[in-house]
Amino acid sequence: MLVAAAVCPCPPLLVPEVAAGAAPELDAARAACADALGVLAAARPDRLLLVGPAEGTGPETYPEGTRGTFRGFGVDVDVRLGADKGEGPGPELPYGLAVGAWLLERAGWSDAPVEALGVGEALPAGRCADLGRDLAARPGRTALLVLGDASACRTVKAPGYLDDRAEPFDAEAARALGSADLAALAALDAGLARELKVSGRAPWQVLAGAAEDASLAGTLLYEDAPYGVGYVVAAWS
Repeated sequence: MLVAAAVCPCPPLLVPEVAAGAAPELDAARAACADALGVLAAARPDRLLLVGPAEGTGPETYPEGTRGTFRGFGVDVDVRLGADKGEGPGPELPYGLAVGAWLLERAGWSDAPVEALGVGEALPAGRCADLGRDLAARPGRTALLVLGDASACRTVKAPGYLDDRAEPFDAEAARALGSADLAALAALDAGLARELKVSGRAPWQVLAGAAEDASLAGTLLYEDAPYGVGYVVAAWS
């Protein structure tokens, strides 16, 4: 049963060492993410599942203890998924899930065991919803930390340059995430999301499937587009 969810962006720039001199520009986003994680802790889940973007189609699972790193950005910062100090088998966490692990470490998460699921941008909406239903059907109380960015096309200096479709897409996504509108999340256009370089579409649609029987209310905690990329933070409880 899904008892709570937090939605956070996952740019490596959230990690201050990666952002370097620009780190203060995302302080409000970091604070909102911390508030969203507080909602998860208050729900007292039996397990926490991270769902975030990954290469390929997925899904790719990562057990507690899996490592991630930001050394590719020139900084000596490593993370580990959850409190388990054992060496996680398999590949390293993708950057989006590594940001999730960093957020948990920053919050001192020790409330429940943690694992992660990576989903690719090509995963169809129906398959995303099925994955979410499977996660929610696990026994016990489940919470989700859902990671992903909105469009990367909000300004001419954005990674995807300026696209006039980006702002309305992001506004609808933020509205749906802030109000826990499952139908609107399920209806997000995968093709348009890909054109706008949205990394959160598939993870958000996994959340929509997981929440179908949960009757959760949403709260929008943050919405902005620094660097021309849409970032949304929301909490469902």
